[in-house]
Amino acid sequence: MEKHLHIISFTVPYPVDYGGVFDLFHKLPALQHQGVKIHLHCFEYGRGVQSELDKYCTSVNYYRRKSFRPFTGLPHIVASRQNDDLMRNLLADDYPVLMEGIHCTALLEDKRFSGRKCFVRLHNVEYQYYRDLADVASSPVRKFYYSRESRLLKKYEKVIAQKAHFLTVTEKDAEQYRKEFNCHHITHLPLFLPGWEVSAPPGMGGYCLYQGDLSVAANEQIARRLIKEVFPGLDISLKIAGKNPGRHLEKIVQPYRNITLIANPTGAAMHELISGAHINILPSHSATGIKLKLLNALFNGRHCVVNDATVSGTGLEPLCHIAHSMEHMVDLVTQLYYQPFRQQETEARKVLLEEQFNNEVNVARLVDIIWKRS
Repeated sequence: MEKHLHIISFTVPYPVDYGGVFDLFHKLPALQHQGVKIHLHCFEYGRGVQSELDKYCTSVNYYRRKSFRPFTGLPHIVASRQNDDLMRNLLADDYPVLMEGIHCTALLEDKRFSGRKCFVRLHNVEYQYYRDLADVASSPVRKFYYSRESRLLKKYEKVIAQKAHFLTVTEKDAEQYRKEFNCHHITHLPLFLPGWEVSAPPGMGGYCLYQGDLSVAANEQIARRLIKEVFPGLDISLKIAGKNPGRHLEKIVQPYRNITLIANPTGAAMHELISGAHINILPSHSATGIKLKLLNALFNGRHCVVNDATVSGTGLEPLCHIAHSMEHMVDLVTQLYYQPFRQQETEARKVLLEEQFNNEVNVARLVDIIWKRS
């Protein structure tokens, strides 16, 4: 019997050019390899139609995300993805539906889907993520938007927590949903990755690296703190690399001879930066979900220095050096910069990472959840 699956994606999951689409995209070939016929539905708002997706999907449909919705009481990320054409396409058959992110879950409030097999991929605890964004927003308008969205999301997530089977990227997020929202049908399913193998090079690298989307206010704030609080007194090189850094960050970097800003590196260039660094420094503002850039550094780089928010509840704590403050980070960087990365550390990563992030094993679990358990 053929297995057909609708997948609703909050964005177009190709090209795979930022962390948020890795899991979305790499799930597609894994499911196809299992014989699943994928009917992909994407919300398009700037990434365009991508013929690459046709290689893995039986059908691909695109829908425009609405930039403005009259007040509905729903979070904006949900209301802006309500779409009548999508509903009609989903109702044309009775295939299971996998919703990528809380963003795509409006159908759970529609009685026509009350008997349908429905699954939600949680990329993080969304209300907490927006609350964290509000905490670091410098613009009063953005702070208001993020705070309001967080309140609406918390109320909304509680309502839908009983209406689908949820799949989290960390066990910590699953436990939070169980405790806060009394969610009974929830499973931890690790991220789908590009088939990375641990290639962390032993020995010494030549600099420290912080990388991320620098157009995101929270990431820029972390970069500023590293510049002003960690590296001014160190005779150690720091490279900051990422998308679209603002002029303000460029000005802050200029006086420091040991700090370099690299704007918009290619994927290949970023890989070289990660593997060439002696320390990948990856503090985070949010303690929900799992950071793709941390996984990238653990698979492909040497020492990783993080804060509690980056790694707490991910199971990756034994592979990282955890700084509990910026002062502690100075001490860790000073210590580790002159400490070679050892082969046994690479082996420890292989044991943990290649077992947990195994696409073949995890897609078999996903297929079992969709077609056998539910």
